[in-house]
Amino acid sequence: MANAPSNLCMNFLARFQPIILMPGLSALEKHRKNGRFLQHFRYATHFISGKENKATVESLSELSVDIKKIRRLKPWVLSKELTYVKETAKILQKMGADESSVAYIFECCPEGILCSPTDVSCQRDLWLSVCQNEKRLVELIKRFPDSFFTVGHYENQKANVEFFKDLGLRNIIISRLLTSASNIFHNPVAKNKQMVETLQSIYLRLGGSQENMKNWLLKLLSQNPFILLNISSTIQENLEFLQKNKFTDSEVLSLVSKLKGFIVQLHPATMQNSLLFSKNIFKCTDQELKELILKCPALLYHSVPVLEDRLKELLKAGISVDQIKETPAVLELSTEIVQYRIKKLNAIGFSLKTGTLEYLNGTKKDFETTYGKIQAKSERPIFNPVAPLHIDD
Repeated sequence: MANAPSNLCMNFLARFQPIILMPGLSALEKHRKNGRFLQHFRYATHFISGKENKATVESLSELSVDIKKIRRLKPWVLSKELTYVKETAKILQKMGADESSVAYIFECCPEGILCSPTDVSCQRDLWLSVCQNEKRLVELIKRFPDSFFTVGHYENQKANVEFFKDLGLRNIIISRLLTSASNIFHNPVAKNKQMVETLQSIYLRLGGSQENMKNWLLKLLSQNPFILLNISSTIQENLEFLQKNKFTDSEVLSLVSKLKGFIVQLHPATMQNSLLFSKNIFKCTDQELKELILKCPALLYHSVPVLEDRLKELLKAGISVDQIKETPAVLELSTEIVQYRIKKLNAIGFSLKTGTLEYLNGTKKDFETTYGKIQAKSERPIFNPVAPLHIDD
């Protein structure tokens, strides 16, 4: 009989099975066992009933927010008793956000209305310290509202912003990292400092100069801030793996510096598989393989399935393994990019089946420049110095 109330609750929830996902029932049982079942049950029944905070819905509607979109994506936000719709909207509007921008931000990140005005104002001031102006800040919030409204790590964010400024990172880079790599700023500043010190130590140990260390570090962090989320021991394992495969200190430093430092984020087993795959495909010695890796670190970075897919695409286009071996950097390109570039070159009668693959390499801008030169050359009329001139009378 002691379990009767709980069984009754479970039977009640079972009647609403189409609304509540079944995996949630096991979670409810766990809550019951540790004494929190009734609290969870009250939340579940509240959610089932569809009870919403009427004032919140009305305030959002007045701002032309698409309520249906929020109900579809994050309905739980609308059931919260305490929200700050008008207050948050006012802060955004003071920064220059128009009505459509405010509505868009709330639709993309409804959780923003749960942040107190004080927290939002502090976040605004912090982000403004590395932004050009309020107009630019509004643009960033529209693109990355989740990053902006993650206010629970404010103290860590503030300390890390100051740390990166002292390190020498420009404000424009820091603002970019705040949006695209916000997790970095959630770390305690001591953890980021420790990883920066590890990277500096590695750079000097591999033969880098003290004079160039700062520029090297800032470039690496600008290109790949996620490197700070690594563990020092993992980085050390990767470096030791490369050294065991006969790469010199200067060559290891070169690999760490290329591909935005992604080499140190790999795993020795993955790199070993990629090395064996490349050696078998290109039928080369250990020394030749090392030279290929230095030319194209992607051979080490990409997994075997990715390399297989890219090789298959090139071979399908009539390109030989020897050609790829001569210009391995072509494997840094995705299959979609390779398909597009080969198609464009074929359209103007230029075949890659013979000769170099350098025409495929480079950035989009590099390729378009090369393509333009090839096209102009193919359209240029051939001049015959002994051909008679035809002059109209």
